[in-house]
Amino acid sequence: MPEPSPTPARRGRLLRFGAAVAVLFALAGYLAVQYLTGGAGAPRCRVVSGKDDDASYEFTPEQAVNAATISAVGTSRRLPERAVAIALATSLQESGLRNIRHGDRDSLGLFQQRPSQGWGTKKQIMDPTYAAGVFYEHLAKVPDYARLPLTVAAQRVQRSGYPQAYAKHEPDATLLAAALTGRAAATLTCEGRVAPTPAGGPDSVRAALVRDFGHDVLQEAGADVSAQDASSAPDGTSSSSPSAASGPARASSSPPSAVSARTVTVPVPVRKDAATGTDVRGWELAHWAVANSSALHIERVSYAGQEWTAGRREGQWVRSGAQGAPAADEDSTEVRIVTAQ
Repeated sequence: MPEPSPTPARRGRLLRFGAAVAVLFALAGYLAVQYLTGGAGAPRCRVVSGKDDDASYEFTPEQAVNAATISAVGTSRRLPERAVAIALATSLQESGLRNIRHGDRDSLGLFQQRPSQGWGTKKQIMDPTYAAGVFYEHLAKVPDYARLPLTVAAQRVQRSGYPQAYAKHEPDATLLAAALTGRAAATLTCEGRVAPTPAGGPDSVRAALVRDFGHDVLQEAGADVSAQDASSAPDGTSSSSPSAASGPARASSSPPSAVSARTVTVPVPVRKDAATGTDVRGWELAHWAVANSSALHIERVSYAGQEWTAGRREGQWVRSGAQGAPAADEDSTEVRIVTAQ
C-alpha cells in the first residue's frame, strides 16, 4: 500500500528546513573562506593606545591614507600634535576621513570646505594635501588654539552649524594623532593585503612621500644621494633603485637584488619626544608607510628593530629578522619600505 503524500503543512516545514540548512552551509562556507583568506573586501587598519589601556580605533585603508596625509602636512609645518588631533577630529566629523565630492551646498573634500567661501577652487579642495594645508593655515590664526577645547578650536575654523559635533571624535583623533606623529611607537597596523597585480613601486612611494612631507623628506639628516640616485622623476623624486646600503629585509623570500630594487630607504633625523624619548620622526614615517600600504602596494616596513609585513594576521609589528636570527640594526637612522614590485 503506497505511503500517503505529505500534507501541505508538513511539506512547507520540510521546505523551510531545507532552506535553513542551505543557508547554514552557505554561511559556513563563507566564514571558512574569510578565515583562510584573511577577510573579504578592503583590508582594515587599527590604531591602539600607547598606554596601558584598551583604547583602539578601527578604520579603512582609504581613511588611513587621508589621516596620514593630514598628519604629515601638519608635522611638516612644525605644528604640534594637538593641531593634528584637531584636524583629524574635524575631518572625521565633516567627511568620515573620506575625500568626498559632495556635501551641504558647495562643500567638498576631507574638511567640507566651500569654494564660494574662499577656501580654494574645487580642484584644490579635492587635493587632500592642499585641503589639510589650508585648514592648518586657518587654525594657526586662532589665538592659543592648542589650549582650547578641541570642539571650540575646530569650530572657530569651520563655523559649523553643529559646533559640538567635533567633541565625539576627540578620543579617536587623539589615538590617530599620537600614532601618526610618531609619539606612540608601533601602535598603527594594517592588514595591507597587496593586490595580485600591483601597480607603481618605489617611484610611487617616493612621489607620495614628497607629496605629503615635502621634497626634503628623502634627504633629511644630511643623507647623501649617490650618483645612481641622482636622476629624478618630473616631480623631483628619485626614480632609480636605492643604493646597496638599503639592503633586503632578512625575512624576504625574494633574491636580495630583487628586494633591494624594491626598497625605499628614508633617512631619519634625530627628533625625539621630550616626554617619552620616542624617535618620533622615524615612527611617523613608518606609520605613514603602513597607512599607505594598500594604496601603494607596500609589502614590508622596518624601523628600529621592528617590522610590519603585509598580510600578516592583523598586521602586527614584530621583531625584525627570521626566527632565530638576530634583529636588524636598531640605531633608528632609517625607515625601510619594501614594495611588492
